Amino acid sequence: MKSSNQNNVEGKIHRVKGKIKENIGKIVNNPDLETEGKNENLKGKIQEKIGQVKKIIGK
Repeated sequence: MKSSNQNNVEGKIHRVKGKIKENIGKIVNNPDLETEGKNENLKGKIQEKIGQVKKIIGK
């Protein structure tokens, strides 16, 4: 099981990667890449929330 800090860090990494993919997709007019970036960004947000919840409940 991942620690809350590890979830937060990995979540931030996914969010950054997602934003990069999303912006590149917009620049090169690639809707698939843009969607992939949005999904990865969302995945990062969810992972960060999991880390925050774990921190609150003490795991």
